[in-house]
Parts: sequence; C-alpha cells; structure tokens
Amino acid sequence: MRKALIVGIDHYENVSPLFGCVNDAYSVKSVLERNSDGTINFSSKLEVATNSSSAIKRKELKELAKELFKDDSDVAIFYFSGHGYVENTGGYLITSECTDGDDGFPLTELLQIANESKARNKIIILDCCHAGFMGKDVGNTNISTMSEGMTILTASSETQYALEENGSGVFTSLLVDALNGSASNLVGEITPGSVYAHIDQSLGPWEQRPLFKTNVRSFTSLRKVQAPISLSHLKELIVFFPKKEDIYDLDPTYEPEYKDCIEENTDKFAILQKYNRVNLVIPVDEEHMYFAAMNSKGCKLTILGEHYWNLVTRERI
Repeated sequence: MRKALIVGIDHYENVSPLFGCVNDAYSVKSVLERNSDGTINFSSKLEVATNSSSAIKRKELKELAKELFKDDSDVAIFYFSGHGYVENTGGYLITSECTDGDDGFPLTELLQIANESKARNKIIILDCCHAGFMGKDVGNTNISTMSEGMTILTASSETQYALEENGSGVFTSLLVDALNGSASNLVGEITPGSVYAHIDQSLGPWEQRPLFKTNVRSFTSLRKVQAPISLSHLKELIVFFPKKEDIYDLDPTYEPEYKDCIEENTDKFAILQKYNRVNLVIPVDEEHMYFAAMNSKGCKLTILGEHYWNLVTRERI
C-alpha cells in the first residue's frame, strides 16, 4: 500500500495569500498517482485551500497527517506547499486561519507523528519557507531526531525562503520534473535520493538550497518510468565485457555504412551505441563510436558502466 497526502494552501485569512501552492499540489498528485505506463502508483488524498470555504486549519492538517501515518503502509508521503515559519521555539506549517507564525502546525509534531508510524517508508516533502528546520530537535538544532525509514526533502534551509516562479514553486517544478523521468536510473526507477540529486544540481549555489535528510537502509522507488535502455540489453553488459576492465575490440565491419559490414557485428554495435548514449560505454582513443569502429579501436566501460556491470553480475537487477 502506497499513500500520499498532498496539501496546497493559497488561501490565508490573516497573512498574505499565495498563488502557486494549489497548482503545485495538483501537479504533484498528477505525477505520483500513476507510473509512466499507466499502472497505479500512489493512492493520493488531495487537500487544497483556494478560498474561505475550502480553508485548511491547523487541527485539520494534524488529523490528516495522523490518518496518513497511522498504518503499516509500504510508503507514506506527506507533501505540503504553503507558508512556513521558524523561530527559536521551532518551525511551523502555516494553515489558513493563522495570525502569528507559531500558531501553525509545529514541525516537531509532524515529525513525531511520522516517527511513530509503522509505515516502512515515511517521506516528508515541504515546499515552504524555512522548511529546513524539519527534523531538528528544538532544544538542540544540531541534532536530528528521525526514526528508521524516515526521509525529509525540503525546498530550502531553515533560514531561506522558498521561491515561486511562473505560478509554481521553483522546488516543486523541479520535483515534478524529476518524477517525470529526469531523475530516473537506467532501469526506470526514481528514488528520493535521485530526486534530491536532480533538484540540487538544478539550483545554483546562490539560490535557495534544498535539504535532504534520511535514515533508511535502502531507498524505495517513488515512481517508475520508461527505462532509457531495455533490461535485456542492460544484462548483456557482462556478455560484451566478461571482466569489467575489458576493452571490446571494434573494426570497420561493425559500422553499418561500411561496404563490407557484417550483420552480426552491426547488431552488436547498435547495442554498444545504446550503451554509449546512456554513458555506460565510451570509445577508446576516439571521440565517437563511429571512429572507434572505422579505425579499429575499441570501447570500454565508464564508471557508471562498471556500476551496472556489478549490479548485473550480482543479480541485483
């Protein structure tokens, strides 16, 4: 069982309204609900505040969090987009009725609810200002108190603001892009770690800095997309390279445009070129695979190629 609570608050009664959080919530729901092949992924509950009749209050948000984390689901995701606040007493998610920051939903309470959950993987994603406080102990902000299976991904540090751009949060735009496939590995799986790596790389050192905190033994898959290379071809790495330090020798008969090409070799070369496109293989002493063949050079595994060679050898994929 995979569950996701997705909350977006634009409507605020006493503080400045926001304009992209509801859109962000819909975007996250849309990408999480199904894998790229249309199969069901997460069962999502969407809660958005667009006006006074749909206002989301602190007590309601707390009860929704309790409902999300109450059972032993495989993965439980809490996503929030809205105002955030931090002071020396802690950090808070600001709900529709708040007048002062500290009357919001305390991040320490959210963390406690998630920490006590029997869910195997608990993931909290916050696109709000000062969200980086999440996971810290109020009495000692250098200590993180996270139970096993917990992962936290935030739009910014505890001292930074989370920015909006073109009607959407910068962080959530990158999150959705990552889940759509930009953070996929070569078997089509997207993990919290790969999502963070994509977002971190996309934001410069002078921009808001996302934070990633985790206490897991292994990453769970958040979504599956079409793999950039077929699994059958990936498993052939150990056929082309019996030892990972091997060089696969090429000659002109591998190049289909060569007048005396050999079909068996051109079929193999097509697979090697696929490896090259996903950075598993590089030509030796040549810039392109074409010249490696025409000049009778060879190709070898990259560091990434060696990694996947190890996975195939150990039957991890």
